[in-house]
Parts: sequence; C-alpha cells; structure tokens
Amino acid sequence: MRRFGLVSWTAAGILAALSAGALAAPPQISAPQALLIEAETGSVLFEKHADDAIAPASLAKLMTVNVVFDQLQLGNISLDDEYVISVNAWRKGGAPSRGSTMYAALHSRVKVEDLLKGVMIQSANDGCIALAEGIAGNETEFVRMMNDRAREIGLTKSYFTNVDGLPDPKMRVTPRDMAQIARHLVLNYPDYYKWFGEREFTWNKIRQQNRNPLLGTVDGADGLKTGFTSEAGYNLVGAAVQNGVRLIVVVTGEKNAKDRADDAKKLLDYGFKNFDSRVLFAEGQTVAEAKVYGGSQGRVAVTAKGPVRLMVPRGVSDKIVAKMVYIGPVRAPVREGQAIGSLQVWRGDAKVLDVPVQASENVASGSVPQRAFDAASELVINLFRSAAKRI
Repeated sequence: MRRFGLVSWTAAGILAALSAGALAAPPQISAPQALLIEAETGSVLFEKHADDAIAPASLAKLMTVNVVFDQLQLGNISLDDEYVISVNAWRKGGAPSRGSTMYAALHSRVKVEDLLKGVMIQSANDGCIALAEGIAGNETEFVRMMNDRAREIGLTKSYFTNVDGLPDPKMRVTPRDMAQIARHLVLNYPDYYKWFGEREFTWNKIRQQNRNPLLGTVDGADGLKTGFTSEAGYNLVGAAVQNGVRLIVVVTGEKNAKDRADDAKKLLDYGFKNFDSRVLFAEGQTVAEAKVYGGSQGRVAVTAKGPVRLMVPRGVSDKIVAKMVYIGPVRAPVREGQAIGSLQVWRGDAKVLDVPVQASENVASGSVPQRAFDAASELVINLFRSAAKRI
C-alpha cells in the first residue's frame, strides 16, 4: 500500500541577513493577546498569545459583514434590497435592548447599504439581526453561513453562535483568525470596506460617531471594529496604511478603552517604523520542487500565484529561511496550477509567512515501468521509515 506523508523541502533562494544592526524592542503592552500583521502578505510583525481562544464581543460582527459582502459579490443580494426590522431585531438589538443600535424603527424597511453602515460604523445589533433574517430567513441559518464562510477563508479555530457577539460560552475566536477576517475584508471588498472608515452615521435622525479610536489619531487609519463585554474585555481590530503599506492590528482582553487604544497605536507605530517590504521570490520564480509519484518525471516545479513578499526588520542581521511543506509525493498526473502545499518562511525561530503554492507545469502519468519503479522506491522508503520509528 502506498503511503503519502507530510514533506518539508527547503526552497530555492534562501535569504540570509540584510545588514548588521538590532531590531528595536517591541512596545510593552498590557493586552493579554495581540497580533500585528502586514495585510498584503500576512507577514507577522508581532504576536502575543495570538492563538488563544477568546470571547469576541462585537468583533464577531466582522464575520457577519464578511458573509453579507460575499452575498453581494455573488449577486444574491443588492445594496438596494430592503429588509424589515422585525420584532426580534428591534427587541434584541434595537432601542429596547440598551445595546449598540442604529435605532431602526420597528417594522420599518431598511436598505442593505444602510444596515451595513449601521453595523460597520455604529456596531448596530439591530442591523446585524435584520441582515441575518433578510438574507437567511433567521439568525440560526445565517450563523451556519458564518461558520461555513469562516472555513472557506481559512479560519481554523473560531466558532460563531450569533451575529452580534453577545456573550455565549460556546462562541470563541482567536486573534489570528480575527486578523485573517480583517485581511480578507481589506483585500477582497475594497468598495464596501471603505465604510469602516466613515466617522459618523445618522439613522432615524440620531447621529452617532464611529467607535474606532484609531480614526483621526493614527495616520492612515481606516478600520475596523471594536468590541466589549464583561467577559471579553475591550477588544479591537484595526487597520492603517502608510506609504503604501497596510498593517492590521488586533488587541484583546484589555481592561479599559484607553489601554485598548494605546496598545493598538503602539503596535502600529512599531510596525511602520521598523519594517520594510522585500521581495523573496519574484512572480513566476520557482520556489521549490515537489516529488511526483507515478509521473513522466520525478519532480514538478512549484511557484506562488504572485510575488512572495515579506516584511523584514530594517537594518537587521536576521536569518530568513523558506521551506515548502506538502503532502507527498504528489500523485501524477499533475496539472499546472494545481495546489501543492505552502511555502513557510521563518525569521529566526518565528514563522512569519505561510503562502499557498502551486504546480507551475503539467506532469503526465508515466509509463508502466516508471510507475513500477516509483512504487518500489516508495515501498523501500516506507520500510526505512517504519524501522526508524521502532529504533
């Protein structure tokens, strides 16, 4: 029986140091969990317990918004569609709830665009519920869509149970997953994402300010979301762009709103001042080769979909290593563009980048003798592996 396993292959073009120097120490922050990444590549610049399972509070609304954006992009709904503010939406998320609300009137009809702005600018719970009911019929079905969408965009450790982030012991996310949601919103929905940066929104003759403390206090800040419950503490997912570089910051579990804002600002300032974007592999450049099983050739060249960039410390001597990780050998035939695995980039002891890679050429099935030879080779290799495990 053929056995295929995880393979690590050192990629071509390993990078080493830039120049002698020392990276400025990261800022001291009070947040129990935090993460700072560059949006385009996902390069990690700072992390602190970024995989802890936490209560999201209103950060859960980022996934609610993500589902709505996806439905708009698919053409299943439009910005001009109108949804009714039901009794459930009004009582649970409207004025009677005493929570975050856009004060939509009971039984009124509100356009999707206005509901989105209410959620994105004012953190409106009634807006979230109205969108969920209008799109899926009820909140339960919409939550299913949220979790399905979470898996589609690569969230691996988060689970949602409602659309507004109200306390539920079963609902947990991680700061890393929250950064991934934000990155997805930034990169895939620029026409809708811009509403996160609007400073105020008025509905039902009530004007409310955007709750994001980064807007107007950090150059280039234009998103995304704050959250608070007694269980979660004060949370924030923020984004800012300076000199063409966009950073995303996550801080969670803060004791108060001031610490939340201060820590987010410190981390963004640290990232913008101490890192530069560098190209590790040009577009179309072979990054590694994957072993092929039963093919007309024994290996297939692998590339990323575009250039591979990494945020690197300025003026710092720091070893950078790239490795391709994949399940292999890859069974022939192999199609050009076929997903192979991922290119993982390490700076020192920290993994700072994880990029999907694909075959850059076709590999046909080999002749009967070639396939027999590969089968015999794999058998010998597996025997050695089994023997090594027993030693």
